[in-house]
Amino acid sequence: MEDAPEDFLILEDEDFSSPEPEIIKPSLLNIRNPLLKKILTKKNYFNPSKKDSSIPDQPIIESISLLSFDGTHEFDWNIRGMDCPDCAMKASKAVKRLSGIEDCYVSATEGRVRVKIDVARGNISQISSLLEKLGHSADVNWLSVTGQKMSDIESRTGLNGTKVTKSLSNIIGILGVRVKSERIELQLLNVSNAEIKTARDKALEQFLGKNYNFSKSTHSNLDKEQLQLIGAIMTIPIIIIVLLMAQIPSMPNWVLLLITLFGISFSSYYMFQEAIASIQNRILGFQVLTSLAVIGAIILNEYPEALMVSGLVALASHLENRALIRARNAMQGGFDRIPKYARILVPRSNNVSLPLSNTPLSKEISLFVNHCNDDDIDLMPIEAVNIGDNIEVRSGEIIPIDGTVIEGNGDIDKAPLTGEPIPVVAKVGDFVEAGLVLKRGPILVKCEAVGDETRLSNLIDLVRKYRDKPTKKHTIIEKFTSVWVPFVLVMAPLIGIYTNSILNTLILWVVSCPCSLLLASPVPHATALSAASKSGLVARGGDVLELAAGIDLALFDKTGTLTSGKSTLKEVFTVRGFDESLAISLASGLEKRSNHPYASSIINELDERSLKASKITYLKDGEAGISGKRDDETVVIGRIDWLVKSGISIPKSINDEVERMRKEGYGISILAVDGKAVAAFSFLHDEAREGVRELINDLQERKIQVEILSGDEQKSVELFAKSIGIPASSCNGGVDPEGKAILVSKKIINHRTLMAGDGFNDAGALAVADIGIAIGSGEQVNLDAADVLIPGQNPHSIIRLIDLAKRTRAIVYLNISISLLITTILVSTVLAGYQINLAAGIALHEASVFLIILNGMWVSGNGISRFSTLLSILNDLKEDIVQSFTILFQSFFRDPPTTS
Repeated sequence: MEDAPEDFLILEDEDFSSPEPEIIKPSLLNIRNPLLKKILTKKNYFNPSKKDSSIPDQPIIESISLLSFDGTHEFDWNIRGMDCPDCAMKASKAVKRLSGIEDCYVSATEGRVRVKIDVARGNISQISSLLEKLGHSADVNWLSVTGQKMSDIESRTGLNGTKVTKSLSNIIGILGVRVKSERIELQLLNVSNAEIKTARDKALEQFLGKNYNFSKSTHSNLDKEQLQLIGAIMTIPIIIIVLLMAQIPSMPNWVLLLITLFGISFSSYYMFQEAIASIQNRILGFQVLTSLAVIGAIILNEYPEALMVSGLVALASHLENRALIRARNAMQGGFDRIPKYARILVPRSNNVSLPLSNTPLSKEISLFVNHCNDDDIDLMPIEAVNIGDNIEVRSGEIIPIDGTVIEGNGDIDKAPLTGEPIPVVAKVGDFVEAGLVLKRGPILVKCEAVGDETRLSNLIDLVRKYRDKPTKKHTIIEKFTSVWVPFVLVMAPLIGIYTNSILNTLILWVVSCPCSLLLASPVPHATALSAASKSGLVARGGDVLELAAGIDLALFDKTGTLTSGKSTLKEVFTVRGFDESLAISLASGLEKRSNHPYASSIINELDERSLKASKITYLKDGEAGISGKRDDETVVIGRIDWLVKSGISIPKSINDEVERMRKEGYGISILAVDGKAVAAFSFLHDEAREGVRELINDLQERKIQVEILSGDEQKSVELFAKSIGIPASSCNGGVDPEGKAILVSKKIINHRTLMAGDGFNDAGALAVADIGIAIGSGEQVNLDAADVLIPGQNPHSIIRLIDLAKRTRAIVYLNISISLLITTILVSTVLAGYQINLAAGIALHEASVFLIILNGMWVSGNGISRFSTLLSILNDLKEDIVQSFTILFQSFFRDPPTTS
């Protein structure tokens, strides 16, 4: 083959792999799903020998119109080896220099890259290739193309192997292409956009025809991490050999050098490769500094030192990646649970339009069918689900869509979305959401939203967005390191000259690299934010946690936040000569569009008395009530102080009745007709929400002052407050929305303040508070104004937030202290003139990184002990070593492939 362009990942080697896996033809499957059978029949899978007339007999030119696909699109995928926010930032900058890239974000906490790219000017395989050179290969499964060989494609297209590989790499939605002898393997990015899938399918057919299929690659090949691990282990015997041979007086230096270079080539090949790629992309990273240290040790004839450094860096890199994988598992919040498959119930009528008849899913479905068992044959990829489809959910399964139950009943665990521990009953007519677990079923759900349109997907986007949002503390650390690293790079050689020891220069370069400091904040914050989501909380980034850890005043809206939002009409008092039924009818006409608890109580009374609501026109919301017209009369209902302020006359009988109602702690609304109050309605307030009394008690135990802000009457607020343990002096009744915002703005002067509310009228106060919490609200204005969203109805989640924030803050301070202490000790020791072993310095430096990752993982407080976590990681290391060497030894004993 010709030399491959460096922009593409093209790997070729001798094929020592096992024979091609047997692909189960769809015709041999016992397919019970009529939908799947129709798809496969339509795609002609049952007659693969039929000549494919779409494949041209003559060679095709390299530029094919079907490969073009215009527009800006977003893609994301997991990557390996991303263990540092600084590395993530530098990788993002490198990717942004590529053609067509409009935006790129690399997440160190998720190990994920997200790009926005103009696909007419660039392709994602270039991005994946660049990231791989920087040490961050795509964590996406390789698929073997079955039914086609490279020589067949070369013969049919007239292109040589390199051009075929390059053209395949240019296809939208393909991350990587590699050729193993005659076998072609692809990395297909999982995309939900049907247009992109169609374009990719058409482009692939230009090269592969229609008689190809995919299977998961079962060929055992050593990946980068395994090769690095083998190299790290192999340095141990090589170091022993070098040390023993160095004791022989007549041993030539060049022999020791060759053995050392041999050992380093195993353990440090990828480190040097990443260092070169970093320099080419104007990135100064840890790989550059450690590579300089290894080269310096070789120049100084410190061969054992050079081997120990290379082996330690390779081993430490593997351990850090293992720790980060476990940390990322801890970061998988309660919302990260989108099912990939759904059980579509297909009616048996031949006249029914099947949902997959026109979707580009045939290859994916075939791949899925080849790896599913008989029990799951009815499952289909979630992309196959359309609005209106009927989805069966069985006991123990996760609901894959949002929709309405149309058959069956069961119990649903809502904890992943709301933090509520007790399952709720789901029956016909109830709305259920994706991500919730059906504890008892089955049920049949009519799909109303799927994929990105579900509430779960929106919450996942929020969690991911805020999880990677840098805190102010981390921004300060980044600014410090941006100055510190160049300073050390320049000063270390001067110190080496001053101390007459180049080894000191190498040590300073390595131990001063701020990897652990840069991980001190992001890992614990990301873990904490994910742990919060498991409790039914979505927080807008680590800064919210920083603030929550110092809260000393909690302000709460009453109705709907501390209470259930329900009330009962107690009595109706009318002035002499005014009919009580008419008062209820007029009040219902005014309140028919209101969602206030008092409105619901009045309308319920109307229904119970079998009355009809008066026809009220020109409805208009006021500051604390509603006004309208009945014929020529002006009708108003609302709070008494607002009516007085509006010029409404209040008869003495109404005033006396209101005073009595207030003393008894009832809620009150006044009805007025043509400027005069004619009736007073009293309401029994709703009870406290479940968990509210525990919430107030727990806040007070944590020395956090609690106050209530409410638009209700002062007396009724005080009566409710007394029932949950809040003194009357901490109650603020009769406060309008503007008044709430003003009151909060005064409180934040002397206190770190939290404000929690659920209604539209709380938005201003939520925005002003240090931390605003929207509880159980879908109001977009609340989500925009709030810093924390509690999708459920239990405000006790606030305690979990505060406790988690305090624990996170302590871990962050501990991490910063560990990083600074170790760096200070190592640097100070060098400056004081003491000789440090280079390998020992690197070991301490890497140990601090490892410890900080573990600390970040333990923030979640899920009961996992530090010792058990460490044992798990060491067990992972043992299994990785065994697996790596097993694959290595197997490759030597495989029979060479036969070619036809």
